[in-house]
Amino acid sequence: MIVDPFSDILKLTNAQTVVSGGFTAGGLWAMRFPPPDKMKFFALVKGSCWLSIDGNEAPVRIEAGDMFLVSAQRSFVLAADLTLEPLDAVTVFAGKKSRIAQVGDGDDCVQIGCHVRLDPASRRLLADVLPPLIHVRASSPQAAVLQWLLDQLVLEQAEELPGANVASAQLAQLMFVQLLRAYLADSESLPLGWLKALSDPEIAPVLRLMHGDPGKAWGLEELARAAAMSRTTFAVRFKSVAGVPPLTYLLNWRMRLAEHALREEDTTISDLGMSLGYTSESAFSNAFKRVMGSAPKRYRDAVRKTVSARN
Repeated sequence: MIVDPFSDILKLTNAQTVVSGGFTAGGLWAMRFPPPDKMKFFALVKGSCWLSIDGNEAPVRIEAGDMFLVSAQRSFVLAADLTLEPLDAVTVFAGKKSRIAQVGDGDDCVQIGCHVRLDPASRRLLADVLPPLIHVRASSPQAAVLQWLLDQLVLEQAEELPGANVASAQLAQLMFVQLLRAYLADSESLPLGWLKALSDPEIAPVLRLMHGDPGKAWGLEELARAAAMSRTTFAVRFKSVAGVPPLTYLLNWRMRLAEHALREEDTTISDLGMSLGYTSESAFSNAFKRVMGSAPKRYRDAVRKTVSARN
């Protein structure tokens, strides 16, 4: 099986995309959305509008076929005219039997929206490496696949075909992955982190090694050879794109895997530690507590107590 760190992190964050609805708008209109508690992305099926995100310097023009993802927890406005007093989106969508709301008169502008659910414990792995806005224009090289997916999603939503809910969710998930790929292709604008490291052709093979066998006792010399660099050059280069030294990245990834296993699995703490390269339970426990702030047993007990209280 091909080792794919990008897929590893999407799985660890349990990224799941849901088609949340959309709206049809005409005439002069403006609508304000509250700060999202989830990542949201939108596709403009028809027409054009303005997007203004609180804290961003200038509004962005969105055209038919464009897609954009809002990851910042900031309020934003979609509008035909930004000088208008915007309607409250929560009020517009409240109590609607249909997923598609009507704003103003006509259908000059048609939009479909989705949101992305992330595991609360590991969401920052993804949220911290994304900008407030990812905007993929219909004219961009990555847009062809996105446009095909959008066309299929519109068809599923309009025709109400058998299995439309399942098909729509799968199409939306692919759209989310493709949006991230489009952002990944623009490696110059990426902030320091795993996503930038993954876009670096010399560092990406090292990530695949560590993700492929996180329990191996990787040494700096061996990792540097995989990047075809000296130890010093490799260490400097890795930190310059990932933001942390290579062995710190490995440690953090191991602890993320441990955190997930402690929440989702019944593996003993000793066996979990050994699977991640620790020769004793105490060595693993000390490493977990140093990185995560709590001993693994205490962490697992707290998670189970929270789950039990919810049920």
